[in-house]
Amino acid sequence: MHTFAVRTMALALSIIAAAVCVLAWQCSRDQRLPDTGTAYQSVALMNGQLYFGRLEAAGDYLALRDVFYVQTRQNPETRAVANVLVKRGAEPHQPDRMLINRRQVLLIEPVKADSPIARLIAEQNK
Repeated sequence: MHTFAVRTMALALSIIAAAVCVLAWQCSRDQRLPDTGTAYQSVALMNGQLYFGRLEAAGDYLALRDVFYVQTRQNPETRAVANVLVKRGAEPHQPDRMLINRRQVLLIEPVKADSPIARLIAEQNK
């Protein structure tokens, strides 16, 4: 009878240890970022905002560095509308990154090195 109890206890502990390992593996896997294969990524948020930058995992958040966004500007004289790429960081608090809650991210896409956005980022980073 004593042997049966020991075996049952060992089996229970093995099952619990395996379950903890599986949960830890799933949690660590969920924290990684997909490999886009590009230096910059576009991040679309649930509220419709779109940002471009270098994406890093930061726990429950994503850290976006070297951040850019598109701003629509209208010439008051000609009423012509133009989209301009703006680099974040010139604001009064001079942010060096954005921390974005993962739950607010709608999608992440690569920014190809030869795309118009990548060329505009390269021009602004000179």
